Amino acid sequence: MSLLYCKKPESWWVSAVLRTIRAVALIFDIITFPIHLIIQRPWRKRELSRRIKAKIIETTSDSITVRSVSEPCDLHLRLVKDRVTTMESMLRAAAARWQEQPCLGTRAVLSEEDEPQPNGRVFKKYKMGEYSWRSYTDVSTEARQFGAGLRALGCAPRANVVMFAETRAEWMLAAHGCFTQSIPVVTIYATLGDEAIAHGINETEVSTVITTHELLPKFKKILAKTPRVDTIIFMEDQLKTTERNGFKEGINIVGYKEVLEMGKTSKIEPVTPSASDTAIIMYTSGSTGVPKGVILSHRNMVATLKAFADAMPIYQGDVLMGFLPLAHVFELLAESLCIIGGVPIGYSTPLTMLDTSSKIMKGTMGDATILKPTCITTVPLIMDRISKGITDKVSRSGPLAGAFFKWAYAYKQAWQRRGYDTPVLDRVVFQKVRLLLGGRVRLMISGGAPLAPDTHTQVRLCLCCDVVAGYGLTETTSCATVMDPLDRSTGRVGAPTTGTDIKLVNWEEGNYRVENKPYPQGEVVIGGDCVAEGYYRNAQKTREEFLDSAGRRWFRSGDVAELHHDGCIKIIDRKKDLVKLQAGEYVSLGKVEAELKTCPIVENICVYGDSSKTYTVALLVPNPRHLAELAARAGLPAMPFEQLCRAPAAEQAVLRELADHARKCGLEKFEVPAAVKLCTEVWSPDMGLVTAAFKIKRKDIQERYKEDIKRMYAS
Repeated sequence: MSLLYCKKPESWWVSAVLRTIRAVALIFDIITFPIHLIIQRPWRKRELSRRIKAKIIETTSDSITVRSVSEPCDLHLRLVKDRVTTMESMLRAAAARWQEQPCLGTRAVLSEEDEPQPNGRVFKKYKMGEYSWRSYTDVSTEARQFGAGLRALGCAPRANVVMFAETRAEWMLAAHGCFTQSIPVVTIYATLGDEAIAHGINETEVSTVITTHELLPKFKKILAKTPRVDTIIFMEDQLKTTERNGFKEGINIVGYKEVLEMGKTSKIEPVTPSASDTAIIMYTSGSTGVPKGVILSHRNMVATLKAFADAMPIYQGDVLMGFLPLAHVFELLAESLCIIGGVPIGYSTPLTMLDTSSKIMKGTMGDATILKPTCITTVPLIMDRISKGITDKVSRSGPLAGAFFKWAYAYKQAWQRRGYDTPVLDRVVFQKVRLLLGGRVRLMISGGAPLAPDTHTQVRLCLCCDVVAGYGLTETTSCATVMDPLDRSTGRVGAPTTGTDIKLVNWEEGNYRVENKPYPQGEVVIGGDCVAEGYYRNAQKTREEFLDSAGRRWFRSGDVAELHHDGCIKIIDRKKDLVKLQAGEYVSLGKVEAELKTCPIVENICVYGDSSKTYTVALLVPNPRHLAELAARAGLPAMPFEQLCRAPAAEQAVLRELADHARKCGLEKFEVPAAVKLCTEVWSPDMGLVTAAFKIKRKDIQERYKEDIKRMYAS
């Protein structure tokens, strides 16, 4: 009783303070409204947000095609004027224009020291210094030297080289060094397993691998599976000496700086590529689970550069913080746009980005505080972490501060919907949130997976910046659609970029048709110079996914979208059973199901993955006898089959069984369902949940159990 009594005066007091704040805000709004109306011109912002961004250029009985109405910007026209047709000519043009201006920045790590924690544990933390910068002239020179050094080591033009490294300045320099000698770069994610790495190396017949100090030890095992590899180049660590012993006999281990020295004394001239030459072979996950190489030509990459230039306005004083994997085409092209646009790129890692990051020593500032970036490329998973971090901080800030923040958030959201900014509130309330990323961020570009509307809104409001979502695939050089920075909607991925056509094609099986109301719907097919040459050494898959029509190259995405009146599209479904989770991992649902079906407890299974989540869930028909035996081993009392299927403890026991079986099958952790629904009914063709051949009908199963799927994700 006393606790309730204590809370009432506090709630009353908070309520009274909020009423006072609202009253003051109302008076302030009335007094300043005419000034804001004249200065901000909200009608103009609303008009720009709603304006037509793409038009329909062709309609048939089973398709509809849209094209951007935007005109090429000055940077796009300059690329044409400077005859930039390859990535090599792009860097030459950038160096000629920007010369001694800063281009690529790396932060100094002064030392790694033990830092005792309040709980008595000791963690190793970095003492960090300032950023040191390579100018455009430095970058151009170093790239040429590295390319010449590669040739001196025996690498031949148009012979593939693998890049298996984390994001850093030397990654970009090494890639451009390869471009100067017409050497295609095979990019492999640093997070892939040994089998996938070996597959990419062997399929592309690579003899030279470029890696880092941290990743080099992995090759003590991988080299046994890659007989052609004879040279490994590693990018040095700032503090530690790299151990070169313990590798397979005959392997030449060379430091990045040593390759530069070879290039400085070499008389080998550059071998400039043509637009049709391969620039990158980028490995991405396939529907069978085996990574597949996407062949990206210099023409593809320059086409995306031009499209991104038109979509992303660049301002004087812009700085990009680069930390996403450069092995992802989205980050590679975003950073390339900065290079040609004169925007310095300061490199960071998730371990050192913020003042509170895990490797930052107490009293040392994080990379964002030092760099003060204006632009950041990111993925929805990181955006969600920022959003949750804001929410958690507000919930711990006390009743008055929490209530005031919620009021300020709702106040700003209401005014922004009308087309107004809230400069006073931004400075008083949201400035602390902005300072987490240095205090100057004006643009966050999200790609790689769908961005949840709530996260989009919260980050845009609390960080006081534009948040732009885009859509693209490795097969389209990350290019397809980009949101207009002035578009205030959420849940959409924007209109086609310049030079790209988006075609929606009927998918009868899913009931998605271009004549659907209120919006045309269909599978997204992407056309333009950004569309890749195909899959490396996979002619059949290339024929299935790519086509040439009406003088354009097209790619069938497998994604389903609807077309809105202003030319923007919204992704609403996926035709293929390959799903990309929020963190960017691809999960082949069919492959996971095939492995898990070999578990004795599984009669049938349908795995579901939501692209806005970090894990999959499963709908599982259990074998009654095996389920009863598992329940007994788990200590559950005997109960009827239907009751056992509803028991949370039985679900958890099945999950553990699936996880153990998946580990034996070699599935990755992110592929294993994190929640399960035990279905009592056996799926049959009569129920419409499986075909006559007893193949699961994924969409029908998901529709039948949609409430259970919501429950699993909610829990």
